[in-house]
Amino acid sequence: MEFNIPRSLKTEHEELHSKLVEASRAGGRTGDAAKAVAEVLYPHFEKEEGYALPPLGLLPLLAEGNISQDMANVIPMTERLKAEFPQMLRDHRLILAALQYLLEVAIKENMPEYAHLAENLILHNQTEEEVLYPASILIGEYLKLRLEK
Repeated sequence: MEFNIPRSLKTEHEELHSKLVEASRAGGRTGDAAKAVAEVLYPHFEKEEGYALPPLGLLPLLAEGNISQDMANVIPMTERLKAEFPQMLRDHRLILAALQYLLEVAIKENMPEYAHLAENLILHNQTEEEVLYPASILIGEYLKLRLEK
């Protein structure tokens, strides 16, 4: 079974990436701040897309009560996320600091579209911490319980 990131999340990541590339080309301190965000954000996105978000693709099936033995293959991803959760949160603190600086300089340089981008990315980080990562971990825990029967 293939584990795919839900299309809505994948599209959101692609859109955020595209807007960050645009911001990095804005010039001035805003452009420099956007580049600094990208330096810490892109390696983090790779981790998310590698093991943190793919388990979420199972949510619709699990919500319908559809469970199959091949879903057990997602458990190593959720175990890795659980093990690396503290590091993911440390990554988020670095990303947040870079985003707060981007927000500050974008406001000062009168670039509201990039200030809005920073705000959206801050909210995105928060959603991951409060909802997405815990949901991925719970998927693994749920499957372990259900598949051991």
